[in-house]
This record gives sequence, structure tokens and C-alpha cells, in this order.
Amino acid sequence: MINILTINIEDYYQVGTFSHLIPYREWERFEDRIRRNTERTLDLLRAADARATFFVSGWIAEKHGHLLRRIREEGHEIAAQGYYQQSVRNAPPAVFRDDLRRSRAIIEDAIGCAVLGFRVGRGWLGPDDLWVLEVLREEGFRYDSSICPLGRQFRDHPERFTLHALGEGAERLVEVPASAVTLCGYAVPFAGGNYLRQLPVVLTRRLSRQWVEKRGTPLVMYFHIWELDKTQPSITAAGLLQRLRHYRNLDAMAGRIRHLLETYRFSSVQHYLDLNQDQIPAHSDHIAGPSTAALAPNAEHTPLAPTPISILVPCYNEEEAIPYLARTLTGLITASVARLEIEIVLIDDGSSDATWRELELAFAGHAHCKLVRHAHNRGIAAAIMTGFKHASCEYVAVIDADCTFDPFDIERMLTLMSDDVTVVAASPFHPRGQVRNVPGWRLLLSRGATALYARVFRNALSSYTSCFRIYRRAPLVGLEIDNPGFCGVTEIIARLDIAGHRIAECPVVLQVRLLGQSKIRLLRVVRDHLGLWSRLLARRWFGIRLPHEPVP
Repeated sequence: MINILTINIEDYYQVGTFSHLIPYREWERFEDRIRRNTERTLDLLRAADARATFFVSGWIAEKHGHLLRRIREEGHEIAAQGYYQQSVRNAPPAVFRDDLRRSRAIIEDAIGCAVLGFRVGRGWLGPDDLWVLEVLREEGFRYDSSICPLGRQFRDHPERFTLHALGEGAERLVEVPASAVTLCGYAVPFAGGNYLRQLPVVLTRRLSRQWVEKRGTPLVMYFHIWELDKTQPSITAAGLLQRLRHYRNLDAMAGRIRHLLETYRFSSVQHYLDLNQDQIPAHSDHIAGPSTAALAPNAEHTPLAPTPISILVPCYNEEEAIPYLARTLTGLITASVARLEIEIVLIDDGSSDATWRELELAFAGHAHCKLVRHAHNRGIAAAIMTGFKHASCEYVAVIDADCTFDPFDIERMLTLMSDDVTVVAASPFHPRGQVRNVPGWRLLLSRGATALYARVFRNALSSYTSCFRIYRRAPLVGLEIDNPGFCGVTEIIARLDIAGHRIAECPVVLQVRLLGQSKIRLLRVVRDHLGLWSRLLARRWFGIRLPHEPVP
């Protein structure tokens, strides 16, 4: 019997497990491992003389059209998902239809032939989602592979467990569900993805053998190309269960797949159903960008010169985060080229890992980029003060290397830099700010510090500890601080507050750190903040000046 193999072309940061941590707009910032993982997959299929159907999103097809053509040249089929890997439950039928058409057109432009099949990008279709099949029939798709019986779903519809046709003639749609068996009244998938990785290998092999030997319908196996990537970056913000689901048995997945490919015959859905994939001409006009006329500047309007700004990034043991940082800043420079003239100053604060090497690899070739290195670790505030000395622009933005605050907010923060403002501080605790997935201990520390500092600062802020700020450079020249660590970040604005400078605040989103580990030592930071607060309190009540504070 010929069985069916389907493969999702999906990168490690696009999976549903991490969707609450990584929104679509931030995908560009992660390392693209699509090519290498696709090559691994093709090697595996080639060795077993197997063929497969590859499902791909429109977003990936736009970036990897040449790779899709390569897959086709090796005898495999390309089928569609939506433009993004998203659940159909997030969109009404009209929006789903538009997204489906957009994705299909992009993929067909890339491969030069008709797309026949579809699979949803997030999860599977449940009993309440079967309207999707009607939309697919109306749009001329020949098959769908979006159903995977699980638990009590479809228990009264056993036909949903095997290949079956909906409709007749030109509107005939074949459903190709992922294989599942019924155990104690519950449907259990076993031949694909997370189930193939997590279930005992003895069980999955036995169920596969029983299916092939006793059923008159093909085994439908599937997996994702990232499941062959055992060295993929670790999303440290994920919870324990999420990490177990995503990373467990990655090192064994290739062997499990190889065994099944060598034991049974596998081919694509197109080949099994004997469908013709007609050649079609490219029709990229529908995805073209705005017309040149729309982009042309008004002849009577002289555009403003871009605003020069230095962006300082203190880095300490950020080896894992540097590639992400580099792609984020590259995207910012590209998106704001007409409005900002950006200088980047990166300060390696005596890292003990490969941070300096990663900085050189990522930034050494960038124009207007300075790399500075401390001989030993001095602290984040000391690194910021070093950065001020190397910055050359009037405006100086300081961001975190882990991008827990989005650097794309710099433009919006600059709009608050009026003539009487010296600092614009980012605040997730502003009434219009937001916090996403951040550990409770960090929020407790920040809110507790805010409650204390609000009693000793002249400027009323909703956050005093955020590193993400934009400064005017002149008042910082010659400024001295006592605490070179995390507390020093607050001390910088405390000294400016004492000197009478105005500090504005901008609402922003604070999200959890995705890559690498936090460097905060909680007890030390609490001790230092209490010490700074007590000194500020003594100054306000008794007029006792801080060390290094100039005499009025």
C-alpha cells in the first residue's frame, strides 16, 4: 500500500506553542532556519526514496520561492496554508477566504503551477470549523488535510478518521485526516508531529504496523521541518509544559521518521489521489506594492531631513540574543531611513561568553556603528555611561539588548522630546502601557520601586527603573553616578531630576525576555534600590547632597 506523507514548512519561532510570546510582526527578527531544515528533510526523503506534500504559508513562500521550486524539482508537491500560520477561529469566513486567496496566489507565483491542497496553519479543524471545507470547495481546492481526530471529537462520525470525499464532480473535495486510533473511546493521533515525538516509540511503531496491515486506507503521517533541528535556539520565556512539548525528543525525531520511511512506502497527496497539477503563468500583479505614483513625493513639499540619533545597547553575556538584536535594529534602520539617521553604539560590558564575537559578526560591517568593550564587567549603568561618551548625536536612546522593549517605539518617543524635555522614559505601567508574559517577581520589583521613588522624585512617573529611554546628550556630559549596576539606571534620572530637568513618559509594551537569561540578581538589586531611595529621601528632607553632586 502507498501511504501519505505531509510536511509543514515552519520555523521554530512560528509554532502555535509560542504564538502568545512571539507575534507575527516580530518574525523577521529571528534567525531563519527554513533552508537548512528543508535540506535535512529532503535528504531524509531522498535516502528512503519517498515523496511528500509540503504545506507552506504565503509569508514563507514570499521569502523562499527558490526553495519551493527546488522541492518541486525533487518530485514533491507544494500545497497551501494561510498567509500566516494562524487559526481559522480568529477570522470570519470572508477574512479567511481573502487570506486563502492571497496565500494561494503567492505560492502559485513561486512554483508556476496550480495549488491543489490546503491545511490550516494553527491546530486542527473541530466540529464547529467545518465551514472551512465549504469555502475550500468553492475556491476550487481538490483536497484538505486539516482534520486530526483527537479525544471525543468526531466520535459519531467515523468517516472523519480516514480519507473521504465531499461533494461530486468539479466541487469534489477529498479530506485527508491525520491518522488516529480509538483507545478507550478516545481518538489518539500517533503518526505525526508532537504525537510521534512524545509517545513511546514502541507504541507508535505497533500502531503504524497494525494500521498498514489491517486497514484498507493509507497511513497519513506528518511532521514539521523544525522537528529535525535539534540545535535550534531555545525560547527561554516558554513555560515548562511548553518547553516539554516543543523540545522533548527533538534529537530522536529524525530516527523515528527514518524508520517509518524505510518500513513503508510514502508519497504525496497529489500522487495518491492521481491529481493533475496544471502549469499556470505567473500572475504577480495582484501582490505588487503601491504604484510609483502613490509613492512619489509631492513636488511642492520638501521632506524634512532625518533626525540624527545614537542608539546605545549595553551587552553582558548576550551571546544568544545578539543575532535577534541585529535583525531588529536592521529592520528599524530600514523602516525609518527617511526619518531617522541612526548611529549604533554597542558596549560589551566584560562578557565572559561569546558576546564580543557575535557583536563583531553582526555589526562590524555596519556603517555608523561603534563597538566598545570593557575589560571586565562593571554593570549596566557603567556601560550606559561609557556609551554616552562615544555617542555623537544630540539625542541618545538606550535600549535593552534583549529587546523586551520594542526599539521601533523610538520614533514615537521622540515626538515627546519638546524643547523643555531632557529625558523621555518608556513605561509599561503608564495607563496606556502594557505588560505581556513578564514574570511576577520583576513586576513586583518595578511597582514597589515606583511606589517608593514617587515620594522622592520631583517628576511624577509611573516607572523609574526602565532602561529604555531617550536622553539629550549635553546634560549627561560629566555626570557621575555611584551605582554602576541596575540601580544606576534609576540614579541617572534621579540626578537629572535633582538638577531640575523635565522627564516625560511614553506608554510602551514590556514583554518577557525570549532568548537568553536575565542578569538581574534580585536581592542585590533590592538592596541597591533601597540604598538609593534612602539617600534621595535624606536629600529631600535634610538637604544632604548626593556624592558627586555639584554645588548649586
